[in-house]
Amino acid sequence: MDDLGFSSYLYKPPSLLPIAKHQKALLYLVENHPVTIVVGQTGSGKTTQLPRYLYDAGWTKDGKVIACTQPRRVAATSVAARVAEEMGVRLGDEVGYSIRFEDMTSEKTRIKYLTDGLLLREALIDPLLSRYSVIMVDEAHERSLSTDILLGILKKIRRKRPDLRIIISSATLQAEDFVRFFSTTPEGKEPEKNNGKDIAKIISIEGRCHPVDILYLSQPTENYIESIMSAIFEIHLKEPQGDILVFLPGQADITNCIELLSERAAKLHPAAPKLLPLPLYAGLPSSQQLEIFEPTPENYRKVVFSTNIAEASLTIPAIHYVLDSGLVKLRTYNPQTGIDTLTTVPTSRASAVQRAGRAGRVAPGKCFRMYTEPFFNDQMIEAAVPEIQRSNLAPVVLQLKALGVENVAKFEFLTAPPAELMIRALELLFGLGAVDAEARLTKPTGVRMAEMPVGAMMAKAILSSIQFRCTDEILIIAAMTSAGNIFITDYDNKKAGESQRRKFAVEEGDHLTLLNVFTAFQAKTNSKNATKWCHDHLLNFKSLQRAVSIRNQLKRYLEKFKITNYGNKEVTGEMIRRCLASGYFANAARMQPDGTFVSVGGGVRMWAHPSSVMFNRRCDWVVFNEVVEMGGKIYIRDVTSIEKDWLVEYAPEYYRFKETVKR
Repeated sequence: MDDLGFSSYLYKPPSLLPIAKHQKALLYLVENHPVTIVVGQTGSGKTTQLPRYLYDAGWTKDGKVIACTQPRRVAATSVAARVAEEMGVRLGDEVGYSIRFEDMTSEKTRIKYLTDGLLLREALIDPLLSRYSVIMVDEAHERSLSTDILLGILKKIRRKRPDLRIIISSATLQAEDFVRFFSTTPEGKEPEKNNGKDIAKIISIEGRCHPVDILYLSQPTENYIESIMSAIFEIHLKEPQGDILVFLPGQADITNCIELLSERAAKLHPAAPKLLPLPLYAGLPSSQQLEIFEPTPENYRKVVFSTNIAEASLTIPAIHYVLDSGLVKLRTYNPQTGIDTLTTVPTSRASAVQRAGRAGRVAPGKCFRMYTEPFFNDQMIEAAVPEIQRSNLAPVVLQLKALGVENVAKFEFLTAPPAELMIRALELLFGLGAVDAEARLTKPTGVRMAEMPVGAMMAKAILSSIQFRCTDEILIIAAMTSAGNIFITDYDNKKAGESQRRKFAVEEGDHLTLLNVFTAFQAKTNSKNATKWCHDHLLNFKSLQRAVSIRNQLKRYLEKFKITNYGNKEVTGEMIRRCLASGYFANAARMQPDGTFVSVGGGVRMWAHPSSVMFNRRCDWVVFNEVVEMGGKIYIRDVTSIEKDWLVEYAPEYYRFKETVKR
């Protein structure tokens, strides 16, 4: 095991990676064709090495930059750190990254890793993305909303910028779809040519994967968490050394598993090797995400509990065993009810194959699937439905209109979204005041909403806060809901956690409670005891620091909009709640006699999330930030009580439109 340790693996000489022997062919294709599609399994080296080849070949002369987009923040940060290390430069100099609310780049940066959403934001300021010579869209097969929009925008830019080179990197064989997309005219007629040459070319690179034994359950499990726990201890006590990667659908399962593992590991024989559980999910602060790359301490076996974030782009060193729950959390939007829900569903066969491959990155490995072989063959879909066909498209429409795409229906999507989703998106944006009756972006409201790095509803609340005279407070609430987990779960003493949370609780709901936490933290910020104060109150110090940074960044957006005079010492809870209602009116629900909630659209019964201040508390009407599904129940999170009349007062067009539809 020692010879497969962290350093020797993570910084393996690039010349040994499978991509190395394709270097000349890759550079030739990029030089001679506007679009290059690179097909290669995770581990081939495409994400780390291809930008370096282009850098060495002179694609960054005259101050140009090579961009490599990632669908996930943790991939952008970790890959940038690795490439900087390999090149022997400081992160943020020649190699840097940009993710939402965090920028580690400088004037020197020539290779830039960033999320696809961030690159779209750059296009708002520079529509031709003129600073970039090459744009590489990595993991394009994941088909996230931002990836799909970016591909369409790049297709438009390519026609106006013959010098731009586009690289589409995919781990699955969707290459022909990408070729067809970039090669056809807007009318979908015969393929375009570029000086007599093909617009797009495919190159395949083999992965670097050792054999992986796949083991299935003989019978379906009633409790996949228990099955996973049993499998972890069986591996730990019977299998050779090597770390374990567990794929779970969401953060709640990860927290639960870490709690269970910690409890049961404490009962192991004192002489037995110890288990080190680590979480990995998108909302985790960057510093905690990077802990998974640290070398495993001697006499320990690392167990990483991850969402599908670890399926691609990331290489976690020394993983020999994968446990796959076969589940994933997908965001699905129901246009009938207007509810956008995070739902746990079986993963696709393509994802299951990706997950299994993680066990064979450093040596032969094993993948334990917590489902039967017939389930894999008969009940899992081949590949996930693209996000654009199952999501609330309001952010997509807002972004496209801000990018100058007036007729969104005629935009060249890789896969066209359903018309009903597009109609509902326009309805919501009209209600928010982001578009007018002719579906044109409003000025300044719509333009400003598109620029702000928060969701459309929160952006509207921030802009509305000027008239409600509570801007400082709404900026804090926006920052706190964007900063990740503020409260720490005490696995050993849940009552202590609830007791600490109650100290900050405001009976009107979670948003005002978060405001309370921030205000109390701010009073301690300059104190040497701030860290201890957070520890004593079971608050996440790093998340609160991040909230301070996000609040300051959002404030700079208002300064950019020349909105500066908004301080008010006489802010009331009602002002803040009214302001939240003006942004979140579409996420409204009424409490029923049994304590559940029913959405305004009707038909969806929901519960306040157990972490919410509104859990087991009576009220009439509420607005909420998010909907999640757990254990067959639909929960609302970040909940605040409001008055019904406010909904009609602040969104008369939205609710009148809904009534018309019902008739």
